[in-house]
Amino acid sequence: MALINWSDSLSVNVKEIDLQHRKLIDMINELNEAMKIGKGKDSLGKILNGLISYTATHFRQEERYFDKYGYPDTVNHKKEHVAFVKKVTDFKDGFDKNNLAVTMEVMNFLSDWLKNHIKGTDKKYSKFFNEKGLV
Repeated sequence: MALINWSDSLSVNVKEIDLQHRKLIDMINELNEAMKIGKGKDSLGKILNGLISYTATHFRQEERYFDKYGYPDTVNHKKEHVAFVKKVTDFKDGFDKNNLAVTMEVMNFLSDWLKNHIKGTDKKYSKFFNEKGLV
């Protein structure tokens, strides 16, 4: 069973960004499944690295649109991105040093952060981007 299920409540009404959000959800679900079935450290590490890499790609795309269209809440939004990247990098560092396992606490953090970020912070730019022609 998926940790996060895509629904219209997660849509920001920008197709490209919605597709990226769906991919992030799929990656979190994949990490969760791997953890639950006891996949080895190497497998979990690869999935976690992929999640970190794709998250960075996604954030860069959003931030390019912020800069291109002059999104008024850019500074605060970017701060959330930086804080998330730091937290996930800390998880990965701990995991690599055998100081942290991929646990339900980590999975719940990833799931809750993504859902709350999309439904709260990202939804704020939906109308703005739509008015700029991004759909």
